[in-house]
Amino acid sequence: MEVNCEGCAGCCIDWRDIAPEIPDHERRGARKPLDDAHNFVPLMREEVVAFVEAGLADALTPRLWQDDSGTDVGGVKLAAIEGKPAFFLGLRKPLKPVEPFDSEEPRWLPTCAFLDPKTLQCRIHDDDLYPLECSEYPGHNLKLGQETECERVEAAFDGDRLVDDEPPDALSGLLLGPQAVGEKVFVHPEPDELAGVVERMRAGELTDEDRARFVATAAANRPGTTSINRETYETVLATVRETDSWVGRSIRAWEAMSQTKTGVPDPSVAERIEPGAGAPSPPGW
Repeated sequence: MEVNCEGCAGCCIDWRDIAPEIPDHERRGARKPLDDAHNFVPLMREEVVAFVEAGLADALTPRLWQDDSGTDVGGVKLAAIEGKPAFFLGLRKPLKPVEPFDSEEPRWLPTCAFLDPKTLQCRIHDDDLYPLECSEYPGHNLKLGQETECERVEAAFDGDRLVDDEPPDALSGLLLGPQAVGEKVFVHPEPDELAGVVERMRAGELTDEDRARFVATAAANRPGTTSINRETYETVLATVRETDSWVGRSIRAWEAMSQTKTGVPDPSVAERIEPGAGAPSPPGW
């Protein structure tokens, strides 16, 4: 497997606004995400814990699914396991000014919290925090014969992104079924607590407290079960509530800037916003 990522970042950016014909591959089947994120990166429980310990829990966000056969929460049926809502935990995508695919001008597009808008490089690519899902992409797609984001970019903008489509020999096993519970697919023990959260997630208006509770719940999930460790939950929740990383500070700055009517700034503005908040430098090509 070989991919040409320079100038692309198609798997790190929600680029539907500049290529509306792109297939919405995450919203097929009976279960539909409540959020509108594209290319959501689900994290493993140990990765969630690592982000918490690194002081970067404010980079994380949950995903719930609507499922007509699921558990009713505030009038919305949610995908559930043994009556408890199931969720992923992944990386936030704030609006950033980016120019992917050799664009002629920057656009505000939902972009991974860790992607440098100027170079389109991941700031944690060489870090132990780099998610397994990202490091192996698009290996599993190739192994299963599924279309990759590289190919979608090629179809929309030409270019050569998937240079070698031979699946790598070394791939982690796909977590499926019961073995995924508590490790990648988390459960929320109190459905009634999610009534207001469901509407905020649909509207893209989750609060810091909403996200903190999901992070704590994921970290406290007991692998292979639908229960949580209450002591772990309380400890992690207290930690996450106190978290104020460069990611969180940068997101607040991006949100404030994107709401102004002064046009889209050059991506180089990221040099002031993200490093100024303490972001590490991208590794370079």
